[in-house]
Amino acid sequence: MAKDFYQILGVDKKSSAEEIKKAYRKLAMQYHPDKNKDDKTSEAKFKEINEAYDVLKDDQKRAAYDRFGSAAFDGSGGGGFRPGGFNPSDFQGFGGSFSDIFEDVFGDMMGGRGSRGSGAGLRGADLQYNMEITLEESFQGAEKTIKIPVQDTCGACSGSGSEGGKKPETCPTCQGSGRMRMTQGFFTVERACTTCGGTGQIIRDPCKTCGGAGRTRKEKTLKISIPKGISSGQRIRLSGEGEAGVRGGGTGDLYVLVALKAHKFFQREGVDLHCRVPIPMVTATLGGDIEVPTIAGSRTKMKIPAGTQTGQQFRLKGKGMPVMRAESAGDMYIEIFVETPVNLNGKQKDLFKKLADDLGEGSSGKHSPESSSFVSKVKELWKDLTD
Repeated sequence: MAKDFYQILGVDKKSSAEEIKKAYRKLAMQYHPDKNKDDKTSEAKFKEINEAYDVLKDDQKRAAYDRFGSAAFDGSGGGGFRPGGFNPSDFQGFGGSFSDIFEDVFGDMMGGRGSRGSGAGLRGADLQYNMEITLEESFQGAEKTIKIPVQDTCGACSGSGSEGGKKPETCPTCQGSGRMRMTQGFFTVERACTTCGGTGQIIRDPCKTCGGAGRTRKEKTLKISIPKGISSGQRIRLSGEGEAGVRGGGTGDLYVLVALKAHKFFQREGVDLHCRVPIPMVTATLGGDIEVPTIAGSRTKMKIPAGTQTGQQFRLKGKGMPVMRAESAGDMYIEIFVETPVNLNGKQKDLFKKLADDLGEGSSGKHSPESSSFVSKVKELWKDLTD
């Protein structure tokens, strides 16, 4: 009787490979023998699900199935096409296929089939270095020299781990695969070879300097190029500058995590800079020109209009931080703080009193609109409360 593999997995012929895989995972977990130990029906269903998925996950087998149906795999018709020598009768319990099922279900979380040993050494660890830089260094870019302790390639054995630099031998236990399979009932468990530790190689005569690891600890000096515009939290990746691998394995990377030191004048927000500038009350009242610092180390003039209030902001276009890997730059925002005169002598106080008299209480709405508006609102509030 012909089997409908799509129906078994609950998908249709137009389903993508990812949709088929997702449906398979769900069903495999539902009908797995471990979860249904006393249910023979579930055991049969589990086998049927795996048979269907084994065909539909393979593009070549799926194409043959779409053309000839399940007969393409049992030699009973449709030309007897059997890609890869597959036959459902090859299943013997679940021992022969469960490791593949396990990888299909959990492979994405555990590195998949690519995580199996290949006879190569183990890759070295990635490292992170925390670096503080000034805002000026971020603005201009900089070259920094750092020293880091790392596991580096052993010079005595050139990283092989063998005395005199001899090549390691293929592990006789796993035949160089770095993996071992153990069958227990329904399950086939795959794990790292205990003889070679998953490397697929063994060393008969370990290097006396590194003890067979192929690497030794040392202090490495590196020059770091800080790009213009970099901000706190960004990382610089130095490929191959991490720890050396075990017995010739690949070298890890070094990540430099950047943090900006607090600046005495400027605060950074994205590519913009903010600066709080105090000005005399006279300048705020009558208007005038002031000079403000820039992150480039220069000064720039800006005009203060008459009647400027505390908290007003003025934008200086293009005076902020550079945009990384671009020719543009952010802006600088000047926030004004109007400073009230202090330590006045008698003559100066008299002048202020005379000015207050000249302005007159009745004209306060004209000369001090914010204060006048506030007083009016307070009076309205009191009136509402007393009515």
